[in-house]
Amino acid sequence: MLMPSRTKYRKQQRGRLKGKSYRASTLAFGDYGLKALEPAWITNKQIEAARVAISRTLKRGGKIWIRIFPDKPYTKKPAETRMGKGKGNVEGWVAVVKPGRIMFEISGVSRDVAEEALKLAADKLPIKTKFVARMETGG
Repeated sequence: MLMPSRTKYRKQQRGRLKGKSYRASTLAFGDYGLKALEPAWITNKQIEAARVAISRTLKRGGKIWIRIFPDKPYTKKPAETRMGKGKGNVEGWVAVVKPGRIMFEISGVSRDVAEEALKLAADKLPIKTKFVARMETGG
């Protein structure tokens, strides 16, 4: 399961999902990518489900890059617990994704295969996404 090996603090504040993603908003490694169009917290299980969907479609061909990492802990208080008594226990890990972020990249396959693979991956994610391709001319 994806999660950080070491963190400075066990619990984090929630933060805000405001604004666009300025980092990782263009293709850096592969020829095709999956871009987020909405802000969200993507859990480690969702990332893994999308990765499995992509690798099953590629069938040992091509290369996959995962450009998001779940390094933010989220907490949850037990059911039927009164308010107060501190912050809940760490329940899981999420990656903060803002609009414009490239989440997955693939290369070494045809455009049709890439579109199919990233469409299946997009179905595993809780946000609207867009298929992006590297411009053939400009590089």
